[in-house]
Amino acid sequence: MKKFDKAVEEKLGHYVYYLKDPRPSGRGVFYIGKAGGKDGNSRVYQHKTDASNSKEQTEKLNIIRKIESSGNDVEHFILRHGLKDENTALEIEAALIDFLGVNSLSNKQGGHNSSDYGIKRADEISAMYKVELLSTIEPILLLNLNAFYDRKFNEEELYNVTKEHWPLNRNRLNKVKYVVSTYHGLTREVYTIDNWYECYEDGKRRWGFNGTKASNKIRTSLSYKTLGEKYRSYGNSVRYINC
Repeated sequence: MKKFDKAVEEKLGHYVYYLKDPRPSGRGVFYIGKAGGKDGNSRVYQHKTDASNSKEQTEKLNIIRKIESSGNDVEHFILRHGLKDENTALEIEAALIDFLGVNSLSNKQGGHNSSDYGIKRADEISAMYKVELLSTIEPILLLNLNAFYDRKFNEEELYNVTKEHWPLNRNRLNKVKYVVSTYHGLTREVYTIDNWYECYEDGKRRWGFNGTKASNKIRTSLSYKTLGEKYRSYGNSVRYINC
């Protein structure tokens, strides 16, 4: 594996890097990461080695393989270096992932603390710090749209991205009364459920629902609430409440 010289490693400190596809028809910047400390200072080059030595099929590694099979080479950039600690690197990495959008990158997930402090519209920031914490006795299902949400969605697009391909527990579905879409720590929309149905994604059984927007009374009580620690589900796309 290609590495920095020892003298360079000692001076780099913690840093944030990105990988770029140099092909004219390529994706440009396709991965953002941080390194230093326990990650090792030559981590920026590790992905290329993994693509060559591993059979793992991930979007990031497949992009690297396509670049190399075309006769090109991945471009490695150090965006910020000499950072004093890992937390600083994490914050910069998260800000970049939020800014570029996880959907345009091959990163598997959003940046560190994106749900709490990630990119938001000004009116969302206002809502986040003014609105009440979510509190309900209703049996609801929270669906985290962080990987799919777009602020430009209209009502139909938001419903379509909310309604299916979720890894749900079949035995709990009949107890759910409302589905609530969430994004970056705020509840967004609330749906009543007409029926559940099976669907598949990458050969895995998933679940979807047909439904409509809930009544104004229910939407007022459940939408644009902040999740807080009580109802946040770190690392998971679904969370059952009262069911």
